[in-house]
Amino acid sequence: MFFRKRPKQLNKINYETKESSILELLEKAKQSSDFETFSPVEKNAFLSISYYKTLVDMDLFNRIFLKNLKEKLASIKNLADLKSIVPIDSILITQDVKEVEKGLYHGAAVIHLHNNLQECALVGLSDPRLGKREVNETENEFSVIGPKIGFIEDLSTNLHLLRSQLITSDLIFEEFEVGTRSKTKVVVAHLSGVTNPDYVQTARQRIQDLDIDVLYDNSQLEELISDYSTTPFPLFINTERVDRTIYSLIRGNVVILTDNSCYALIGPAALMNFFSTPEDFYLPWVVASFFRIIRIFGMLFSIFVTSFYVAILTYHFEIVPKDLLGPIIFSRANVPFPPVVEVLFLEITIELLREAGARLPTKIGQTLGIVGGIVIGQATVQAALTSNILLILVALGALSSFTTPIYKMSNTVRLLRYPFILLAAIWGGFGIYIGVIFLVTHLLRLKSLGSPYLLPLSPYRKGGLSNTFIRKNDFHKEKRNKFLRALSRKRFNPITNKDPEEGLNSE
Repeated sequence: MFFRKRPKQLNKINYETKESSILELLEKAKQSSDFETFSPVEKNAFLSISYYKTLVDMDLFNRIFLKNLKEKLASIKNLADLKSIVPIDSILITQDVKEVEKGLYHGAAVIHLHNNLQECALVGLSDPRLGKREVNETENEFSVIGPKIGFIEDLSTNLHLLRSQLITSDLIFEEFEVGTRSKTKVVVAHLSGVTNPDYVQTARQRIQDLDIDVLYDNSQLEELISDYSTTPFPLFINTERVDRTIYSLIRGNVVILTDNSCYALIGPAALMNFFSTPEDFYLPWVVASFFRIIRIFGMLFSIFVTSFYVAILTYHFEIVPKDLLGPIIFSRANVPFPPVVEVLFLEITIELLREAGARLPTKIGQTLGIVGGIVIGQATVQAALTSNILLILVALGALSSFTTPIYKMSNTVRLLRYPFILLAAIWGGFGIYIGVIFLVTHLLRLKSLGSPYLLPLSPYRKGGLSNTFIRKNDFHKEKRNKFLRALSRKRFNPITNKDPEEGLNSE
């Protein structure tokens, strides 16, 4: 079950419009309280206007559309006359029931003449900014230096942010419609001539094969198109930062954006990509490399620190130095529980504090996290439920998990502790060894858009490690990494080393 691939899609269910005429469609829409139909003519009405008032910009409807329509009602002989009467560009005359339904759900008003019920005019009156936030600062991927611009829940705005920073015709947007009821727009972005077409085709095919009624967020789409749906590891990088997305496109990745979602999916993703941040590229490469190594160490420390504690105190206490053995014995002298119960008690307590702090308002959550951690930690030690040393280790492990820049990978790190704790309690160090084998085996099987998850570690790619654990100097990044199989590896011509005094005026 743990290694099972995502299930194949079965035959799609047909949710097509059942109404055979425009009149039937409008009659069905009248069942909703936010749908209105009226005639601007009090006597001898010859046309009707139908629309969803929750989707239409009412200021545009009353001030421009309805006002001009009433002033020139007498000159309307057919629907084509509306184009010269109403000063709105988006007017479409159609007989297609599906087109009318789509227009209604996108904020259009339907106008039909009573002597011609087979044809109607769609007047676009939607407000694309209605209900959308305008502040687009990054909230979850904060950085001290560098741009603070992030995506919002409007697809057009997000595409504008990408297009305005990549001034090239090679930036391609492919739009799809997902959700038989939600009709959610999904865009696959890639850089023509750079991104490997195999990745683009894989993403395109998986999106087209989806059969779902409502798509409400990119996170749902990520699970639906992932190579493995049962793994706890994220197989796409989920980011709200525009600069990370731009850099990924330049590297040769595929980017997927969804309407009503403020996150972009980046693939194919490798495990080590989750420990780099956009801030790395705004710092000197030595400093950025140091911080990246700290993040990787923090991830490993967070997973294994408490399981090693359980294994050593349960089976391998002879490896503890004599100088440290005394304090450990003294701290656990009055603790009635075995190490595994002690560790699980504290780990679950930390998780409860995290969840409570995340679900409460910001100021209350911060206060709860600080006060709760201090009070509960001190009380458990005084009550002899845990030892001082374990309390320090669990706190350091929880702190280390926050060094992971991507939230979903941070959750995975938190989850991985518990299997290793249980294995350490059963078999000690040998249990941890077994757990590592299973973990590495699972990682070796994972793929992202068909690309191995452990690249460039496995399969090994020569030169790929140089920008994995450390960040290469910008002068040495003239070529893209091999493991993304970009069509064009060359990024720029490296600057030749010159005498720093050359070109300076000398007296």
